Amino acid sequence: MSKIIDLDWNNLGFEYIKTDFRYISTWKDGNWDKGSLTDDNYLHISEASCALHYGQQCFEGLKAYRTKDGSIQLFRPDRNAERLNSSLRKLLMPEIPVEKFIDACIQVVKANEHFVPPYGSGATLYLRPFVIGVGHNIGVKPAPEYIFSVFCTPVGAYFKGGLTPCNFNVAEYDRAAPRGTGHTKVGGNYAASLQAHKLSADKGFADCIYLDPATQTKIEEVGAANFFGITKNNEFVTPKSPSILPSITKYSLMEIARKYLHMPVYEREVYIDNLDEFKEAGACGTAAVITPIGGIEYKGKLHVFYSETEVGPVIKELYKILYGIQFGDIKAPEGWIYKIN
Repeated sequence: MSKIIDLDWNNLGFEYIKTDFRYISTWKDGNWDKGSLTDDNYLHISEASCALHYGQQCFEGLKAYRTKDGSIQLFRPDRNAERLNSSLRKLLMPEIPVEKFIDACIQVVKANEHFVPPYGSGATLYLRPFVIGVGHNIGVKPAPEYIFSVFCTPVGAYFKGGLTPCNFNVAEYDRAAPRGTGHTKVGGNYAASLQAHKLSADKGFADCIYLDPATQTKIEEVGAANFFGITKNNEFVTPKSPSILPSITKYSLMEIARKYLHMPVYEREVYIDNLDEFKEAGACGTAAVITPIGGIEYKGKLHVFYSETEVGPVIKELYKILYGIQFGDIKAPEGWIYKIN
């Protein structure tokens, strides 16, 4: 029988809580080793590791969900594996076989099953797979060795308040270059966002909206999440740009909007001066799930969408369906759910 963990499941924040086991695998001499679980939550690496000096590292984020019958499932881990490999290719790092990635995630969930929050709490077990360049190296070149690891931690909502509208402002800075690493999940993108986020938070906003760095006219991302809007014609619209991280949550919502709500779906340019076209707007991602956007401040004016206090009906329905699929209450499209036995 699993041990009992005494946590306030209903009031978890999005913070690190040490769990019992994590997975680790090493790449050396052209191959990944078999990998294994360890109870050590510290990494022991060379002081000359590329991850420390040249940013050769990337990561993913996905969740394990407890269903009503007590079982556990993962949501589209194959897409996380594919996106991780896209990041790895960009940084000249060895790819992780999809099967190895999913197996590592399953091993970590099974070994920490007692940390998977109970059904109905709204909390989940967040998994953080990552790859870092290690080994002795001082020149600007790819690392001689790599570590692939997966750890987990139980989490609540990323933004306080769960499904309640938040206000954002437009950032003064860019998070990624037009032909840089914006489409990959590398740590450098997040390092570039820290100052902009703090400036927004200091002004009372949940986070900031990033515009395209080339023209400063089009919406790209919302903090560490993707933007989407519901037009007055009841269309689901999300920005299209080579600098946007391809959110698995966003593409899932696009399919839900199309197949469950029978809405037209468009991935296209979204101009900051055309916010009036949207009756509702939101930010989405694995951590945030869906955060309704109450308003966006731009050039000193707050543009309010549906409401600063109430969630719009379309976003409410999208959230209900996505949440239902992830927690096993609504039948998922084929291939979206991986059951953990």
